[in-house]
Amino acid sequence: MAVDTADAPLQLSQASSLLDAGGFQAPQAFEVREQHVKVPTIDLTVEPDDLWERMRRGFSMPDLNTDLVTDRQIYYINRPGALRQIFTRSQRYLYYIVDELERRGMPTELALLPMVESAFNPMALSSAQASGLWQFIPSTGKSYKLEQNWWVDERRDVIASTNAALDYLQTIYEMHGDWQLALASYNWGEGAVGRAVAKNRAAGLPTEYQYLNMPGETRYYVPKLQALKNIVAQPELFGITLPPVANRPYFATVESRVALDLATAARLAETPVEEILALNPGYKRPILPANSSQSLVIPVNKIETFLTNLAKHDPASGSWRTYELREGEGLEGVADRLGIAATRLRQVNGLSPRARIGNGYTLIVPSESEGERISLSNLIPTHPQAGAVEPPPVIIQRTVVRGRNGRPVVVERKVQVGASSSVANKPGRSTREAVEAPARPARGKGTTKAAPPAKASTVKKQR
Repeated sequence: MAVDTADAPLQLSQASSLLDAGGFQAPQAFEVREQHVKVPTIDLTVEPDDLWERMRRGFSMPDLNTDLVTDRQIYYINRPGALRQIFTRSQRYLYYIVDELERRGMPTELALLPMVESAFNPMALSSAQASGLWQFIPSTGKSYKLEQNWWVDERRDVIASTNAALDYLQTIYEMHGDWQLALASYNWGEGAVGRAVAKNRAAGLPTEYQYLNMPGETRYYVPKLQALKNIVAQPELFGITLPPVANRPYFATVESRVALDLATAARLAETPVEEILALNPGYKRPILPANSSQSLVIPVNKIETFLTNLAKHDPASGSWRTYELREGEGLEGVADRLGIAATRLRQVNGLSPRARIGNGYTLIVPSESEGERISLSNLIPTHPQAGAVEPPPVIIQRTVVRGRNGRPVVVERKVQVGASSSVANKPGRSTREAVEAPARPARGKGTTKAAPPAKASTVKKQR
């Protein structure tokens, strides 16, 4: 504790005693007459303007001090470009995450976890099919009620996935009573961590995170978060400059009964399509799901503009729209009536030239604007929605036989391959390969279930 000796000198005086008067040698004693110590304080009743400072005030997890933390710090500071990109991406989402953590009474350093999981890329997809900022695999996503169908994937939705991730983290923290073990469980699985703890306990070994026998990825997992926490806590120590993040909401949710597509929403909000895509990554198609209210995330400073333009918007002028087939209609007839090539209509709906669709099937009708097409190209389906029927493929079998004059003759025969055929079940094989290669039994087939679209004009602002 520092003492300012110029303003408040520490005064010490020798204290006399009765023993001194009698000639006895008494031990020297000192009395503190005055002492003023200046202690730096933080007024926690005043919200800081900077979100990074607000986050630092909420750091409450025990620090991990190991060589692996030092290793990860060196790794990050040696990649300033990548680190800058991660921090810049996080600017859109951090306020909402920090606000939710504080509301739940959770450590605010958990807001840095998407940096470890996905580098704050909501479209990130791992080899294990984990998706979104928080990297939920499909089964865990379903367990936490994250809808996944042809239209939406809430594992990528910023609001839905954040709430699910914090629910999950709270659950595994209550299970272990330790945040480092909870984080290890988030990466490795709570069952695996529980068994590793039990194994150490039975062997009389420490049961803290750093002493467990675990996969390499999990061993580095908490050190990565600790390294990022250290950098955010004292960026000047590492020669890092954090991009400014205002301590106020970045986005708000708007719900409208007017049918919208993402390109039109961007135009109404006078915002680039790329920004609307970054705030609404849960939508898998250029147009919002039919038969539900239209829920959109808009930059908070564009809400008024969006609502004003929406009030004057003609739904028929939308860039992308849906069309539901009626009784007796076919795709080619609809394409002619809408003035679009049937091949293009099939392409943007993930339909092969031989796929059959019928009454009630919802077609996506595309925009012909090149700019919008490029921006939204990653939302064009590669597989059809439920309800499309692919007819059994037809292959050509060629057999060489001896003709009447003794010369070899090639005889061709069309053969339909049923859905249960081993040839039909082999993805990625050409017709020629299917004919010429010997058939092998299929190892199994995946199944796809289509969930119905869920969920009228109000603005929900973040707390």
